[in-house]
Amino acid sequence: MALIVSISGIRGVVGDSFTPAVVVKHAAAFAEYCSHGKIVLGRDGRTSGKILANIASSTLLAAGCDVVALGICPTPTVQLAVEHFQAAGGIAITASHNPIDWNGMKFIGSHGMSLDASENDRLWNIADQPNRIYARWDKTGAHSADDSFIPKHIELVLGLPYVKVEQIKKRRFTVVVDCINAAGGRIVPALLRRLGCSVIEMNCELSGIFSHNPEPLAENLGTLCQRVHEEGADLGIAVDPDVDRLVLITEKGEPFGEEYTIATATQFVLEKNTQTMNPKPKVVVNLSTTRAVDDIAKQFGAEVIRTPVGEINVTKKMKEVGALIGGEGSGGVILPAAHYGRDAMVAIGLIMQMLAEFEGTLSQLKASLPQYFIQKSKIDTGTHNPEKMLLEIQKRHASNGSATLDDGLRIDFQNSWIHLRKSNTEPMIRIIAEASTHSEAERLVKTFEKELHEEAG
Repeated sequence: MALIVSISGIRGVVGDSFTPAVVVKHAAAFAEYCSHGKIVLGRDGRTSGKILANIASSTLLAAGCDVVALGICPTPTVQLAVEHFQAAGGIAITASHNPIDWNGMKFIGSHGMSLDASENDRLWNIADQPNRIYARWDKTGAHSADDSFIPKHIELVLGLPYVKVEQIKKRRFTVVVDCINAAGGRIVPALLRRLGCSVIEMNCELSGIFSHNPEPLAENLGTLCQRVHEEGADLGIAVDPDVDRLVLITEKGEPFGEEYTIATATQFVLEKNTQTMNPKPKVVVNLSTTRAVDDIAKQFGAEVIRTPVGEINVTKKMKEVGALIGGEGSGGVILPAAHYGRDAMVAIGLIMQMLAEFEGTLSQLKASLPQYFIQKSKIDTGTHNPEKMLLEIQKRHASNGSATLDDGLRIDFQNSWIHLRKSNTEPMIRIIAEASTHSEAERLVKTFEKELHEEAG
């Protein structure tokens, strides 16, 4: 399995494509990219993380960088710490939703956001140069450990103008939490308890031993769904290993739908915005995000702007247009009032407040939102060129709908859409379809799966 290098950083299978040598190469290059300034370092808790973080830390120190080590923490916590310290950059040792045998490095700029395409290109160019710059024995960096950012992150959420702690406490929610034994295991239950919730923990150890596939999709959360139903809980919460995606389970033990995390947060924030009289608020989401966001925005006179998939693509556009809220349909909420990054902790604060004000159940809240059905799939591209495959598909459907090639291929039909794109994190093409009925979304996915298989021969 080759090392994957993308706008999301680098990741690969540990001991195969992702090795100590790869960590040294890219940590040293990042030190040079950051002009040997202070670097914040955190990791998502997976079993290989401690070794790899130590290698990264030692390399950065040898390159003359001071290192602030946060230990096991969410990627958004690293982003916040970069801003707090006015650091030159940050590195999160994480492979996000990939399986346990994977790991990687997400690079964060001095602005507290992930690196964009041009910034990544500059970093990759430095990494590909044969010689690295290391410090003399008396000019190496200083190492410090700082475990204060978990509580600081919680305080940031509690201090958001949207979050009314006492109002949430009055509901006395019971929440079942699945943190996949990774970085969310400490911070998510702690935040919920500060909100007066009774928390039932599942997989909240920091062992890094994943109890199931770590991607927080419905098919991987059956045990959580069952536990919510058995406990008579108000809801279930699942996060991915580095806690930038939030997925909900209703009180019926049914998936809320990861797409509806951003839809719900958007509804809540736009409702609050009506009190501030912002005449034309803007919402930024990616091309794979549900049309429910567009319907919600229309209710409040807001403009929706769509970008290619990838956190930095969304955050850059949000900053450029002064968006009120944004995110990605994979469960990623970005709230500028907190910081410019996907953050499951921020999303939890918003959702719990909205549920407290709604005074109904989570399933009733879902029923009050525009209803769409998303179907997802993916196919392995093998040795085939994914860009060529998608171009051929686009030619086939040139007259069938409105197509955009901004990020893979998206075709909008009258009552549905399909998005085919090369994954940033795995060697495959992702297929996402949305329609007003489940059967139509499923039909779209099967149709384009067949066409992609035909292109692959």
